[in-house]
Amino acid sequence: MSTTETAALERLKTALGPKGWTTDPAEMAPHLVEWRDLYQGRAAMLLKPASTAEVAQAMAICAETGTPVVPQGGNTGLVGGGIPFAGGEEVVLSLSRLNRVRELDPLDNTITVEAGCVLAAVQAAAAAADRLFPLRIGSEGSCQIGGNLSTNAGGTAVLHYGNTRELVLGIEVVLADGRIWDGLRRLRKDNTGYDLKQLFIGAEGTLGIVTAAVLKLFPKPRDVQVAVAAVTDVRAAVALLSLAREASGDRVTAFELMPRMGLDYVLRHIPGTIDPFAARHDWQVLIELSGGQAGGQMRATMEALLEAGMERDLVVDAVLAGSQAQAAQLWRLRDAMSEAQKPEGGSIKHDISVPVSRIPDFIDQASRAVIRLIPGTRIIAFGHIGDGNIHFNPSQPVGADRQWFLDQWEEVSHLVHDIAASLGGSISAEHGIGRMKREEIVRYKPAIELELMRRLKRSFDPQGILNPGKTIPS
Repeated sequence: MSTTETAALERLKTALGPKGWTTDPAEMAPHLVEWRDLYQGRAAMLLKPASTAEVAQAMAICAETGTPVVPQGGNTGLVGGGIPFAGGEEVVLSLSRLNRVRELDPLDNTITVEAGCVLAAVQAAAAAADRLFPLRIGSEGSCQIGGNLSTNAGGTAVLHYGNTRELVLGIEVVLADGRIWDGLRRLRKDNTGYDLKQLFIGAEGTLGIVTAAVLKLFPKPRDVQVAVAAVTDVRAAVALLSLAREASGDRVTAFELMPRMGLDYVLRHIPGTIDPFAARHDWQVLIELSGGQAGGQMRATMEALLEAGMERDLVVDAVLAGSQAQAAQLWRLRDAMSEAQKPEGGSIKHDISVPVSRIPDFIDQASRAVIRLIPGTRIIAFGHIGDGNIHFNPSQPVGADRQWFLDQWEEVSHLVHDIAASLGGSISAEHGIGRMKREEIVRYKPAIELELMRRLKRSFDPQGILNPGKTIPS
């Protein structure tokens, strides 16, 4: 480490105080590896600021000294966006200590939170005020709001409430030079020029560090009904979705596709899970309908929907939850589908989106293409069919070598992504670009779009110190 680098670290130590940094290997270790073990790096120091002002101080020092910074939330990302590289010259800046709920206004239906607030805590704070914050993802017990905003997280409620960027009214951001932009506005309508907050949402920490946000709240649903329906095929699932939206007055708050093999993984590896059906079915969908008034109207609507689905030969069997506990059991089958894949060996992950009507074509074409390339591959295609987002995860053939299978990642992904693109889709629906897809997007984005991205990066971060090597293609 050079004298200049050492001096920069000493300045950071002084600015943040003894609780605001560490070089202890054991404390740093969880921040240097992605949870799927695909990415691992090194860092000169872990910064732990406790306020927006301390983040600003740290960034000002890093700007003066040219120190590269990797912002990090709960480190639940899936594309390596929050992991430093192996060189060891970067510092990781954790937002975990910025974890206060600053304000909750039930009349405005807003909550103002700091970036380090865990998503589940935000949900709980909203619920305590008889409100709903609808962002719902599998990692909600550990992911943080700053990371959710920086990756424009999706999840299971996008169908009704929209992506993260649609749940944000205002944000507070520390820029690359250490200045603070206070955009914490609670306005529903503000037509006074560029909507700057949207530049930082989904930018994966490459343009600035989100330190706080004003989020939208919604009335808490009083009548929530959950069912799992076995459908004849994926086309039937798409048809049932359309029927559900019409029958419920567009009160479908979740519509999730689950393949039989994925369900088998869950039942095999996740304790306490129970198969909802006596017979085996190739495809299932989890359906959630939510109404504003208690009294059972949504249950009658769900029953009528399932009956209509059977009459139209879309549904072959169904289970309607009779209690909140049973609803949670059904949701557990869907929520555990990612976790349950890990014990089955190597899995090549894809997070694609296509128009909802093209989902059957995508699953069919991509499955045949991958199995043709690697016979015996087990295809797990699941997820948010209601908004066109499918997690297409080929698992290694039984008995195959894990590393050999993972070595095929690039070739498999080119196949899958080319098919998604040919159907008018995207190669990243909700996980972002990070390190994993940084060069891959060059194959699919128009040159002018890439040029505009690079221009924004140079404008906001001329030294290239914010999350270098992520999102923006070289």
